[in-house]
Amino acid sequence: MLEEDAELRADVRRLGTLLGQALVRQEGPALLDLVEDVRALVRSDADAAAARLEALDVATGIQLSRAFATYFHLANIAEQTHRGRELRRRRAAEGGWLEQVARAITAKNVPRSEIARASERLAVRPVFTAHPTEAARRSILTKLRAVADILDAEAAQLAQGFASDADERLAEQIDLLWQTDELRLSRPDPTDEARNAVYYLADLYAEAAPQVLTDLAGTLSGLGVELAPTARPLTFGSWIGGDRDGNPYVTPQVTRDVLLLQHEYGIRAAEKAMDALLNELSVSRRLRPVSLDLAASVATDLDRLPELPERVRRVNAEEPYRLKIRCIKLKLANTRERLAAGAAHRPGHDYLGADQLITDLELIRDSLDRNGGHLAATGRLSSLIRVVAAFGLRLATLDVREHADAHHGVLAQLYAHVGEVDYKTLSREQRTELLIGELSSRRPLSTPDTPLNAAGTKTLGVFRAIRAARDLFGPDIIESYIVSMTQGIDDVLAAVVLAREAGLTGIGFVPLLETPAELSAGGEILDALLSVAPYRNLVGDVQEVMLGYSDSNKEAGITTSQWAIHQAQRSLRDVAAKHGVRLRLFHGRGGTVGRGGGPTREAILAQPYGTLDGAIKVTEQGEVISDKYTLPALARENLELSLAAVLEASVLHTSPRQPSASLESWNSAMDVVSGRAFTTYQGLVNDPELPAYYWAASPTELLGALNIGSRPAKRPDAGAGLGGLRAIPWVFGWTQSRQIVPGWYGVGSGLAAAREAGLGDSLAEMYERWDFFRTYLSNVEMTLAKTDLAITRRYVTELVPAHLHRFYDQIVAEHASTVREVLAITGESELLENQPTLRRTLVVRDTYLEPLHHLQVALLKRHRQKPDPLLERALLTTINGIAAGLRNTG
Repeated sequence: MLEEDAELRADVRRLGTLLGQALVRQEGPALLDLVEDVRALVRSDADAAAARLEALDVATGIQLSRAFATYFHLANIAEQTHRGRELRRRRAAEGGWLEQVARAITAKNVPRSEIARASERLAVRPVFTAHPTEAARRSILTKLRAVADILDAEAAQLAQGFASDADERLAEQIDLLWQTDELRLSRPDPTDEARNAVYYLADLYAEAAPQVLTDLAGTLSGLGVELAPTARPLTFGSWIGGDRDGNPYVTPQVTRDVLLLQHEYGIRAAEKAMDALLNELSVSRRLRPVSLDLAASVATDLDRLPELPERVRRVNAEEPYRLKIRCIKLKLANTRERLAAGAAHRPGHDYLGADQLITDLELIRDSLDRNGGHLAATGRLSSLIRVVAAFGLRLATLDVREHADAHHGVLAQLYAHVGEVDYKTLSREQRTELLIGELSSRRPLSTPDTPLNAAGTKTLGVFRAIRAARDLFGPDIIESYIVSMTQGIDDVLAAVVLAREAGLTGIGFVPLLETPAELSAGGEILDALLSVAPYRNLVGDVQEVMLGYSDSNKEAGITTSQWAIHQAQRSLRDVAAKHGVRLRLFHGRGGTVGRGGGPTREAILAQPYGTLDGAIKVTEQGEVISDKYTLPALARENLELSLAAVLEASVLHTSPRQPSASLESWNSAMDVVSGRAFTTYQGLVNDPELPAYYWAASPTELLGALNIGSRPAKRPDAGAGLGGLRAIPWVFGWTQSRQIVPGWYGVGSGLAAAREAGLGDSLAEMYERWDFFRTYLSNVEMTLAKTDLAITRRYVTELVPAHLHRFYDQIVAEHASTVREVLAITGESELLENQPTLRRTLVVRDTYLEPLHHLQVALLKRHRQKPDPLLERALLTTINGIAAGLRNTG
């Protein structure tokens, strides 16, 4: 184990040493001495360390917490760089994930027709959201990326026998990192958040996505299946600028601005790709002919693009491919100008979406293929077409989301205006009947002059904005409208009626099932919805359903949430099959286990059989985005891993993997586990005094001051309790104080109940043979290992009134029970025994985290006694440092 990560440990030590030197250069030796003294004191006497930290003046506290936070940033990037190296070595020795899946498919002798069917339906879509969990600023992340590039470049230099000057360049970056303020001055708006997303998307366009798509095509070819370059097995989505649920700053104008920004970067990426192609395709018509189709296309372009410079026409007169690419570049530039002006599409002059660009590129590819350029056609051109098909000119398709209540609010006003019914007084069943009748008729409910209040105008304006966006940017710019907090089919039908009022057609409506009750009723809701003939006619072949992990976990605890989602997938699968539609599941997963996070491959393969028929959407948010996509090697790995897992599930997991008798037995056991876990969790979160304990024992009141997202942390009109607190700050507070309750609380009680019911052997069998249960327990184990209730004790002792300490005692008891029950099933003697490198890493990190926690407690105590801007800044630096050390915020 020590040999396996020796290279990583050496890098971390080296960066730590360089950081120490930077501290001396920038602040003097006293700061470095303080860092080392505190580290040593924490290991020998935690109480003395806490006292020493409490005595520090605020300015020194800020410097100390920044030093520890910077160390974690450097350690994190060293770990990411190391992972990238290990991935390259593993790929060279064992092949990538796609190769491994291909071997598994071959071993099972799967008919080629089944592989072809699965490949045709392959549609993986990571969806970038603006959910605020990434505490580090883009300026920090950019410098850390530079550190990773230096480490990688040095390895290449040394391998070639060249001397390295990496220490000097690393020191330069660390100095700049130290001089960069890690705190945002102001809250980002949705356009700022979109800039962050397009930064990653543009990087993926340039490097990782082309590699993965080429690998996928090669893998399928080896299995006897050809993947058309125009296929879209991988695309990208975004919620940024479209997610209106609880975010008052997302207006129709913001949506348009975000789409313009995406297209600016998307067109820029396409132009860069065209420049590379222009350099390569210097084929002369004097040496090789071109197809008649291409020749005719070039002639048409030259007629329609009189602004193409005469010099270009003259210089490239005998180079038809270059001439065609010059025309493509001009059409891209014209598209940029048209979109900025909001003008109508002019065929042949600019592009409406990417389909016409792909058609132009296919003409080049086909001509090359028929005229001695087969290798270029099937290599460079096919790769480019795959990338353009994946990203379009938009980089990502925008989803729009709104709360169900907003739609009913508009309809209440519309029906009041026509004077037919008091919509607000109707039951859910009466609303459903009314809306079905409305969809079956052709009359409009409104006119452009129908009076609406501000909220109603904004909600109906969203549908009109979607229609205008699809006209301006192309129909694939917005494909899905998500209805948050769907509790019945009237919630979806209300959105459909409003879309009709706005003249919006050709869009999919997506119920979002967020609470355990709605997840349990998911199959019934979908069955009732698809039984409505006017709605069924709108659906076509695919019905998308979104599953909410965060809110279901916050309400019911991790066990009941995970089990409800697993069961919902089964029932949704069966209902979709009954109605003859393909089910596309959209998993609203967060970064932490308490919000549905965890390893991607295991999560995909743990889904019930038959729920994956090629198509899947998964949210990517916060620090998960930077962790997965900052470095090209990791970006490639994560995209390939997702595609490979979905391909494997779609081809090999189309029938039950266990006997029905075993599944029935395991289902019964999970019902017992979930039932007791739910009761235990509810006993904690429904205690009327828990909000007082939660707010006292965590720095949650400062989350808004971090300025990490545009959306408010609490829902509108939320009181002082926990009900209106969103899932992200809910997890944030428990994480900062190292209780991490959302990731494990109730699990011990649930497992103990099953064991007491005589199901101990069943639990062992479930862990060995059931992917769902093993993945669930593995994620819980990792969260338990990150929990440190000895540190929590400091928060409780110093910050929480004595009469509320009973909550801490309750949490300690359930933690001990959960650890005991998990170890009994895994057979380990301690948590993460089978993952020694991760376990040791967490132990090492704790020696750097503990001073930050002690400092945070001391500062919180002072801040609550007498608030002060400097104290707040000091507290925010500790929050950033702890988030960096734990690799997540919420």
